[in-house]
Amino acid sequence: MDAAYGRDEWKLPVGDECWRHSLYVLTTVVSRTEERRLAVVDSGTKAISLDMGPPLVHVSGCSSCDVAKFSSGGDEHGMVHMDDATQVPPVGSVLTLVPGHCDPAVNMYDEMIMVDTESGTVDERWPIAARGPGV
Repeated sequence: MDAAYGRDEWKLPVGDECWRHSLYVLTTVVSRTEERRLAVVDSGTKAISLDMGPPLVHVSGCSSCDVAKFSSGGDEHGMVHMDDATQVPPVGSVLTLVPGHCDPAVNMYDEMIMVDTESGTVDERWPIAARGPGV
């Protein structure tokens, strides 16, 4: 499920559980400024689509996605705005984005990497056959 479905609260029960996010894009902090409560990341509009709204941002050590908001920094960069200056992640930190719209996000990559959520190990790599603007 992408962030757009999550924002629309499409939490349909499946057994005893609700739908959960399962598609993520990893991004790295390349610059930061505490004064502006801002981290610049290496995921711009060429890495993640904004057509259905911005991605959700997961920051390690923060209990909620609500502490960080993503905005476009152009083709190559994104901006992560933090609620609190003390939470601005250091340069080199890897953040997890939940794409706002999964279809165009997947289309921007050559492969999907399947990770076992319990062990954190790579299970499989799936090539994206219909990658790019036209096949």
